[in-house]
Amino acid sequence: MFGGLSGLLSLSDARSRRSSSFDRTGGNRDCIRVEPHATAVLADLGGAGIIKHIWITLSCPDPMIRRKLVLRCFWDGHEHPSVESPLGDFFGQGWGMNYTFSSLPLAAAPKDGMSLVSYWPMPFGEGARVVLENQSDSPVEALYFYVDYEEHARIGEDVPRFFAWYNQESTWPEGAPNENEWGVLGGEEPKNQSTTQNYVFCEASGRGHFAGVNFYVQNPGPMWYGEGDDMFLIDGEPWPGTLHGTGTEDYFNQCWCPDELFSHPYFGTARVPGVENRDPRFGWMGRTHVYRYHIEDPIRFRSSLRATIEHGHANVMSLNLASVAYWYQTMPGRAFPVLAPVDQRIPGPDTSVVDVHRWRDAWRRSRGGGRLWGNETG
Repeated sequence: MFGGLSGLLSLSDARSRRSSSFDRTGGNRDCIRVEPHATAVLADLGGAGIIKHIWITLSCPDPMIRRKLVLRCFWDGHEHPSVESPLGDFFGQGWGMNYTFSSLPLAAAPKDGMSLVSYWPMPFGEGARVVLENQSDSPVEALYFYVDYEEHARIGEDVPRFFAWYNQESTWPEGAPNENEWGVLGGEEPKNQSTTQNYVFCEASGRGHFAGVNFYVQNPGPMWYGEGDDMFLIDGEPWPGTLHGTGTEDYFNQCWCPDELFSHPYFGTARVPGVENRDPRFGWMGRTHVYRYHIEDPIRFRSSLRATIEHGHANVMSLNLASVAYWYQTMPGRAFPVLAPVDQRIPGPDTSVVDVHRWRDAWRRSRGGGRLWGNETG
């Protein structure tokens, strides 16, 4: 039913259908306009079926429109959405930016990552509704879209529905005296034996399997941000849980504090600040997007899942984190927490080499000035 190349070897009674923005007059104005604070309906489908493909591109004067457009999907007549995320973050575009990104279920394609593509299969048994809310004060002057789907005679309740949830948090070294990652400031290494202070990227109730996450890190300093362990607590189990990781880059199938672009169908790094800054000395300071999809190794749960990750070892790092988690489960799912308002979704500016110079100057003055190179610890 869900395909792949082997699905081409089987015939089906399903009917292929599409909801798109084509010009109903037969002209070439194949888009719609979405006024400020209005909601566009991309698909309003009855019966049973599977959304197989979504493509979107748009034109808007607001540079942060990808954080201000909210994608929501409703399955089977339920009043709360099973998908809720800023448009860009859902498709693998963090911070309202656009850049090219390639994976198996999602892509941001040329030109300049402005073509947003999803191949996540999204089944429904009693109707589906896909909407896009414009929370900007600017109009979307042109919204182009395809929603390709199949009509089926029946999609049973035993077929899990698709879920996606956006979260964000500015983290701080709560419970720790300072940002003492790698022990660079000396003292005893902190310990963490719970998920209480971890960043949460998935919280699900029901039976299903976790399918992956896009993870966006904005780091205000040059220190490596990724010593945090991933922790999956399945069906209410206590810490440390069945699936307990060894570090952020390890969970994302990478190693040794990477700062390079890498694209695999199931995992990779879609954006690194070192490439953007053209200066590897500040490679961890800025915006990094990593992704990991559990296509071959879904994380199964029977009643609940809580997926978290430390922000630095034992949660000692100050970071601006955002994520979109993707999973499949039986209906109904739990209602999502209230989405952060627009002003809180707008990322703060990145720190720069000028900021680093100011930090150095303040450090020198704090030590009386004079001939200080910057690596003195005494």
